[in-house]
Amino acid sequence: MKAKALKLQQERQQYIGKIQELIYELKIDSVMEKDLIGIAPDMSVMEAKDLMLQHQLNGLPVMEEQKLLGFITIGDVIACLEKQFYECRVREKMTGPPFISVYSDESIVHALNKLSQSNKRRVLVFDHDENFVGIITAGDITTALLKAINLGFRQEEISQYRASHVFQDIESDETSLVLRYQVAARDFTHGGEASSKIKRAMQRLGANPQDVRKVAIAIYEAEMNLIIHTTNGGNITAEFTPKKVTMTVSDEGPGIPDIARAMEEGYSTSSMTIKSLGFGAGMGLPNIKRCMNEMKLESVVGEGPGKGTILTMILYPS
Repeated sequence: MKAKALKLQQERQQYIGKIQELIYELKIDSVMEKDLIGIAPDMSVMEAKDLMLQHQLNGLPVMEEQKLLGFITIGDVIACLEKQFYECRVREKMTGPPFISVYSDESIVHALNKLSQSNKRRVLVFDHDENFVGIITAGDITTALLKAINLGFRQEEISQYRASHVFQDIESDETSLVLRYQVAARDFTHGGEASSKIKRAMQRLGANPQDVRKVAIAIYEAEMNLIIHTTNGGNITAEFTPKKVTMTVSDEGPGIPDIARAMEEGYSTSSMTIKSLGFGAGMGLPNIKRCMNEMKLESVVGEGPGKGTILTMILYPS
């Protein structure tokens, strides 16, 4: 019985770890509902009700000439019908801007943050030209995670042999693989690319899935810190050896005035603009510390050579 319970616990941890990894990796564009059914603002709430029932929806985007004007929910419709306002127009009851929204190329973790912060059932999705392109719900995310988990486990089984003994097969006194990436400040479009590439490299090296998950989370948080907080971006270096993974993230300013404060959960210096994008919750450095065996943070306030921050993270493979 103990052996069975231990096995179940290990399987549960494996699934949880995979989910934590995937919420940083999966993009909203691959998860959201793109085939949208909209309604014109001058249609009645009765017509909105019929449209929702016909397509089994609990909300509709209000569109006019391909432009999003608002959103009307089944709750809005019911409230109107209960008062017998049958001829009420959609534009009178819809919720208009500002919308709770995300960008289509962001990771689903940002959609989850918005859903959690707003206590809403859905988040509207836009591209960087501010075109309305889709809707994402908690249900969409759950379905996508389940599909990705099943696919991921199958791929891991198939490709387990690939390069898993690369260090043993290369003859040298000391063998290492070094990856380097440059990250631009404020480049949210490419945010997460470096961490995704490092994750794939570890998978191809045959690393333990739990180790891959820890590294993926830590380096993603560090990468986003470069994008959000630095003046000119920075550099990421990841070195793999048979005994450890060492990652160094550096920039040239503006630096961290109070490192101890920055390590506190929930402490954030991000602007409201950054927070409105789903970033800057103040959990980046604490998350990194939880994932790594060793973490060293050095910072000199100022900008230019010799200034800025160096973050060193070490994981000893399990």
